[in-house]
Amino acid sequence: GAASRVGKKDTAWNYRDATWAQVMVGVDPDPANNDKTISWTKSYYDALHPYSAGGAYVNFLMGDEGEDRVKKTYGENYERLVAIKN
Repeated sequence: GAASRVGKKDTAWNYRDATWAQVMVGVDPDPANNDKTISWTKSYYDALHPYSAGGAYVNFLMGDEGEDRVKKTYGENYERLVAIKN
């Protein structure tokens, strides 16, 4: 689609050539199940991640993924974005 016709370096988002996006969300109305739900969701993510491009859409990142994952998300654009921000 139109998103893939924009160059990887034309915007911050690096994965213009991705053909799909997977979003994993664990929801349970009972707060007692939070740990179980979080664990299942992260396990599912871990099982699928080896087959992914390695990055993500930045709004889909979980809070504990670390700087390496953020760098992979922005790819070649990361250093340029840091320079602009600083």
